[in-house]
Amino acid sequence: MSNVIKFSVPGSPVGKGRPKVSSSGGKFARMYTPEKTVSYETLVALAAQQAMEGRPLLSGPVNVRMAILLPVPASWSKRKQAAALAGLVYPTKKPDADNVVKAIFDGINGVVWNDDVQVCGLNMTKRYACTPGVEVLVSPIDGALFAA
Repeated sequence: MSNVIKFSVPGSPVGKGRPKVSSSGGKFARMYTPEKTVSYETLVALAAQQAMEGRPLLSGPVNVRMAILLPVPASWSKRKQAAALAGLVYPTKKPDADNVVKAIFDGINGVVWNDDVQVCGLNMTKRYACTPGVEVLVSPIDGALFAA
C-alpha cells in the first residue's frame, strides 16, 4: 500500500469563510464558523477518511498537489464555455484559491495528517472543468529529517 493519499472532494469548491461574530443581549460576543464552511470541511474530511482506508496519520513533512475545478458558468456562450474547458479562459473569480486551500487543509487535519503545519510543498491550480470539485494528492517527503 502506497503512502500517497489521493482523494476527490465532489461539487463546487468552497472557500474558508471568515469567522462570524454574534452577540447575546449586547453583552457577550461569540465567534463561530459559517455553516457553509463547516459543511464543506465535513465533506472534505469524509472524502479524505475514505482515502485513508484505516492508515495511520502522516506524521512528517508532506507535499500537496491540488486541482481546484470550478463549474463553467451556464450563462456563457458555447464558444466561451469550450474555451474555458480547453484551459484558455481562467477562473479569476470567487472562491479565492487560498481560501479553498485553507478549507481543504482544515478539513483533513486529524484525518490525513496531524496538522497542516506539516505541509512543506504546495502545487495548486484553479481551472474550469465539466465536473467541479477538488482533486487532492498528499505525499510524504521521503528522507526528510524532522525539525523539532
